[in-house]
Amino acid sequence: MRKTAVITGASSGIGAATARRLAAEGFHVVLAARRRDRLDLLAAELGALPGAGKVAPVTLDVTDQDSVDALAAGLDACHVLVNNAGGAIGLEAVRDADPEDWRTMYETNVLGLLRMTKTLLPKLVASGAGHVVNITSLAGHVPYEGGAGYNAAKHAAYAVNEVLRLELVAEPVRVTEIAPGLVKTEEFSLVRFRGDAARAEEPYRGVPGPLVAEDVADCVAWAVTRPEHVNIDRIDVQPRAQAAPHRLHRD
Repeated sequence: MRKTAVITGASSGIGAATARRLAAEGFHVVLAARRRDRLDLLAAELGALPGAGKVAPVTLDVTDQDSVDALAAGLDACHVLVNNAGGAIGLEAVRDADPEDWRTMYETNVLGLLRMTKTLLPKLVASGAGHVVNITSLAGHVPYEGGAGYNAAKHAAYAVNEVLRLELVAEPVRVTEIAPGLVKTEEFSLVRFRGDAARAEEPYRGVPGPLVAEDVADCVAWAVTRPEHVNIDRIDVQPRAQAAPHRLHRD
């Protein structure tokens, strides 16, 4: 029996790369994000992969419970949930921070994770072999100057991940955290710097070989394809040129 994987934030970046990888692994893939036009294009691409299962694009806003409920109602089953939707806004110091930026980050990175996990948990348990994969960040483990809002949101996501594993220890559900370091995608940094393309390129300046979305997707695929009695608690993944979120080698 093919397993069904739901991936949030699937319209670009790590989410889209994870969808491609899991489809290639033979999963039925549910592509969930707000931008339906991108999802439809990705669904057409994945549906043509040899050996891929069904591909279903679903319009989803993780900050809206009605939207999450509608997605869940359309699922016959769910074996894997990849909570990938999230993101960062700004690099302001705490004294200059806009609380609305923090609220937006918390809504997607933390409450979005909560809504999706809580709503799909009955189906994950019923599958007999459920798996929740939460894409966090090294920012959730190592604070850095200018990152307080994102640090706080990802620290919260990490805490939810750890508590969830404790609460589900008697259930047939695995819980994995993937915590990437510097990943160069087409949108993450651009969103963080509010569309300023020049500033968005600055974090990657001179860094030889930053991670790409496919590197993180590879981690997800490896974790979810382990034998069902094996739980990969957490994968920290960063480029060789990075020793910590605030310590990078640049040529």
